[in-house]
This record gives sequence, structure tokens and C-alpha cells, in this order.
Amino acid sequence: MAKLLYITAHPHDHSKSFSMAVGQAFIDAYKDAHPQDEIKHLDLYNMQIPHIDADVFSGWGKLREGSEFTALSGGEQAKVARLNELVDEFVAGDKYVFVSPMWNFSYPPIVKAYIDAICVAGKTFKYTAEGPVGLLPDKAAIHIQASGGIYSEGPGMGMESGHRHLKSIMSFMGVTDFKGLFCEGMAAMADKAEQIKAKAIEEAKQAAKTFGHSKVNA
Repeated sequence: MAKLLYITAHPHDHSKSFSMAVGQAFIDAYKDAHPQDEIKHLDLYNMQIPHIDADVFSGWGKLREGSEFTALSGGEQAKVARLNELVDEFVAGDKYVFVSPMWNFSYPPIVKAYIDAICVAGKTFKYTAEGPVGLLPDKAAIHIQASGGIYSEGPGMGMESGHRHLKSIMSFMGVTDFKGLFCEGMAAMADKAEQIKAKAIEEAKQAAKTFGHSKVNA
């Protein structure tokens, strides 16, 4: 049995969002194909994700200097503890499905907050004499991204930074089994928006059947 984290970053659900519609199709097909697996939905817009702020830096600094956790202020304790929960939850997962729209050539800012929470030295990567090494080599991830224009290929490709950054982060943490699934061009070709969505949904259903198979279920 594998544990899959279904990580969504959109304030709307699948009835209003292209990315969420494709993501829902993916996860429904995944459930049918892998009924034994555990699936947990992380709705980033409805989760407490502390930003790395003065309290967090202060709390981390005190802990590094040898202070007990109980010596931290109430704000420091709450934020540091929550960040620990988030990264431990991510490490415990075997497969990750990220679902997000493209906003201004990247993902919503809540995704960056989540990435900041899970990129933790000693848990998802480590420093060595040869440089940083990812600690999650046996995981698999897919990023489902929707955009009004076309950015996975062609002249707009160089402007896309959300999927490319997420790919870099996954590689940094050792997750090299990383794929992208794009639903794009709905604004540029508004008359074909529903066709584009339907095609992406079918691609998602097919991708779900074998997602992470070589890494986790071999």
C-alpha cells in the first residue's frame, strides 16, 4: 500500500476550475486503479501554512542554540511545530499530485509557502561536502497545471516558471520521477476550451493508472 498526497492550490473546486477538474479526474481514476492506497487531500487554501517569518527564525535559532522547545514563545512554538508537522507529513508520503493554475506565469503564492515548509535540511535534503543531496529518491510526483495560454512548449515556454520551479524543487529533494500534465490554451482558444479540458481529463485518467508504479509498486 502506498500513501498519496493530493495537494491542491486553487480557491475554487472542480466545477469552476480547469486545473481542479483535471485533478479530480486524475484522483478518481487513481482510486479506481489503486483501491488499496491511502489518499490524503491537502487543500492548501484551507490549511494553516506558517510563513517563514521573524517568529520562525527566532524559534529555529533558539533550538539550534540548545534551548528546550518549551522555552520558545507561544508564537514560536505554534509556527515551528506546524512547520514540522507539514514536512513530516510530506516525507511520509510515497506519491505526490500537485494541482495548480498558472497565475502570472507561476503558481499561486500558497504553493511557495508550502514548498518553504517542506524544504528542510535533514528531512527532505542534506548538505554534504559534494553539495546538497535529496533524501526522497523513491518518491513520485506529477504536477497538473492549467493556463489560459500555451506555455509547456512554443514561444511562451521561456516565460513559464511555476512548473519549472516545482520540477527543480522535486529534483533538489531527490524526487526525479516527476511529470507534468498540462491543460492549456483555454483563453487563447476560447472556442475550444471545453475540448481542451476534455482532452486533458482523458490524459489524466490514463496517467493515473500507472502513476508512480515503477517507484512504489514494483
